Amino acid sequence: MASAPDSDPDPRREAHALVASARALLQELVEEGVTDSLTPPTTAGPSRDASGRVDTRPPTPRSAPPSRPDGGAAPAVSPTASAMDREAVPWADRRPTLEEVRSHLGECVRCDLARGRHSIVFGDGNPDADLMFVGEAPGEQEDLRGLPFVGRAGELLTQMIEKGIGIPRSQVYICNIVKCRPPRNRNPLPPEVSACRPFLDGQIRAVAPRVIVTLGKPAAGLLLGREVAITRLRGTWQEYQGIPLMPTLHPAYVLRQYTPENRRAVWQDLKAAWERSRA
Repeated sequence: MASAPDSDPDPRREAHALVASARALLQELVEEGVTDSLTPPTTAGPSRDASGRVDTRPPTPRSAPPSRPDGGAAPAVSPTASAMDREAVPWADRRPTLEEVRSHLGECVRCDLARGRHSIVFGDGNPDADLMFVGEAPGEQEDLRGLPFVGRAGELLTQMIEKGIGIPRSQVYICNIVKCRPPRNRNPLPPEVSACRPFLDGQIRAVAPRVIVTLGKPAAGLLLGREVAITRLRGTWQEYQGIPLMPTLHPAYVLRQYTPENRRAVWQDLKAAWERSRA
């Protein structure tokens, strides 16, 4: 008599299915910009003395880490600066120049990003641009050169502008939410964003663009004042302070997910933004 087939599932097939599900979930989290939450916090157990008893003494304060990549002296950071939301600025009731906004920013020490930066990365481009791009934060190359979007993602953005919509990069204006590079290129923290917000708003008021293009989730979320899913929001017209706003994918994301669909989506977004800025 033939034996009945084994009713237990094939463990290899089940393992492959679990791996595929995990990969799909990870990809979704990457697209939504929440991969930081995948790293569990490091928790150390209680310290014990030589006899094995728990040491109840207060911990020894940590020494401050080196503040500059080049070993230079740390700029003094105001202890209350990270709590600022909106700084009083002299252009509150008028349109400033970019030079005035940059001068007021100064050698900024309003948040802890000042401790590790090499350069302040203010912005670049046409001060009277019809089209303005807002990204997240400077990276390593931007920090070294003091200009936004000059690394690999910047090269792709330049191609998108010059080859995609057919205008020189110098004809648009480009800046970031924060003006100093976060450590290890992490997302800017809320106090850092708050400290820089008056200067981003000052740049927008100074340039007075006809259209703003936000690059990636953090920039779109900041200007729209809410959490966004950029892969779903991109390509849909929004508004910031009466200015039409087009959210699109960040060039760094496009480099990681270099598919025809993503490249076509960004090209369509930029083409729509440029056409509206010329209307």
